[in-house]
Amino acid sequence: MKNSLSKRTTPYDLFDAFDDFFMPAFYDEPNALRTNIKEGENAYELELEMPGYDKDQIKISLENGYITVSAKKEVKEESKDKHYIRREISESCQRSYYVGADITEKDIKAKYNNGILSLEVPKAAPRGSDSHFIDIE
Repeated sequence: MKNSLSKRTTPYDLFDAFDDFFMPAFYDEPNALRTNIKEGENAYELELEMPGYDKDQIKISLENGYITVSAKKEVKEESKDKHYIRREISESCQRSYYVGADITEKDIKAKYNNGILSLEVPKAAPRGSDSHFIDIE
């Protein structure tokens, strides 16, 4: 009996088509972080699903109005008697969110608990009208 977990030698076979059938139609990034975004009265709360990462493996940056959340695990060495046939579990992930140019690092609050990263981002204050009126004589 042939080992069904062997590497595929053909560039495309029936099993690849079967896997593709069950993928979502708009599947964009395999390493994207699934996110819930809630709108409060004064702030937005982002909840990012990050199971398996420790707090020290997660980095949050703010640049040009974008918050970027990234995480990276140390890659484990493979044993000499085993090798991967298929590897879907990622050691790194990243996603960016536009929050506006007026938000600073001090405005954002972050908390990590049980595999969920919570970010609280204040809503930008509505800007007043930049119109200047000219008196008519």
